[in-house]
Amino acid sequence: MGEATLEYVRLGRAGVKVSRLCLGCMNFGWRTDEGESIRIIHRALDAGVNFLDTANVYGNRGGSETIVGKALKGRRDQVVLATKVFGEMGSGPNDRGTSRRHIMQQVEASLRRLQTEWIDLYQLHRPDPDTPMDETLSALNDLVRQGKVRYIGTSTFPAWQLVQMLWISDRMGFERIVSEQPPYSIFDRRVETEVLPACQAHGIGVIPWSPLAGGWLAGRYRRGAPIPEDARASDPNRRKWMGLDDEKAGRRYDAVEEIEKLAKERGVTISQFALAWVMAHPAVTAPIIGPRTLDQLEDNLRAAEIRLSGEEKEQVDRVVPPGTSLL
Repeated sequence: MGEATLEYVRLGRAGVKVSRLCLGCMNFGWRTDEGESIRIIHRALDAGVNFLDTANVYGNRGGSETIVGKALKGRRDQVVLATKVFGEMGSGPNDRGTSRRHIMQQVEASLRRLQTEWIDLYQLHRPDPDTPMDETLSALNDLVRQGKVRYIGTSTFPAWQLVQMLWISDRMGFERIVSEQPPYSIFDRRVETEVLPACQAHGIGVIPWSPLAGGWLAGRYRRGAPIPEDARASDPNRRKWMGLDDEKAGRRYDAVEEIEKLAKERGVTISQFALAWVMAHPAVTAPIIGPRTLDQLEDNLRAAEIRLSGEEKEQVDRVVPPGTSLL
């Protein structure tokens, strides 16, 4: 097999084009050390990935952004670089959220760590019930006007709030959001009911996170098998969060077995099949792959070559019905 070929598509209504796979950098500076992280980033760039996503909180408050900044030295211009703001970055009452104060403070810190003069896509990591949306959008609008940010987006926002943001932007003459980053996978199809249709209707790009459902759809967790030592759920504090023992665990194990059968019939890995399935939705711009190792990256890149048939999609629907979730 030769090198995987990546397509480039517009990010929502924006004119900028991004690769159909986005490299997620959450593991860098946490589960993946600096050297391996930089090797993963360079390999992804060499393979044609031009879209990188991180956040200020990743890697123990800044570690991921710092590594990304080092890796992009001399290659910054070829990358559409995304990061996020919202999470807790200190112990004070104003060290989190999407207030004007916090946004203005954190964008400067992110720019320093990323060693760049601009952020291509600056995203609100979560909704902030304590800050009026017009305050948040006004601050983001100012950052675009100042040239520190090129585009703005959101992560894990409900459909009604996306539409509210568009209404405020239109009314106030602010920059419009160009993308939303929702959780979306074969195991979690809830966004199909409202979020994805809203994004399609309003030209909002979709960058799904956790397309492999935290490792379930990479075949990391199997009925009766020990948990791999390097898996997230090997940490007792995360095992419950990963749902290995709750009331839906049996259904998840069953579903993994069914999806793996479909993948084997196609001659691909379960993770490649699951990624190709997410990419097949017409609302999706680029799923976020979050490899911890170079081998995982190589596996994920192959998903770009796969086009699922209508029959394969129907078989997935029988395992996990549209709009439902096993998580």
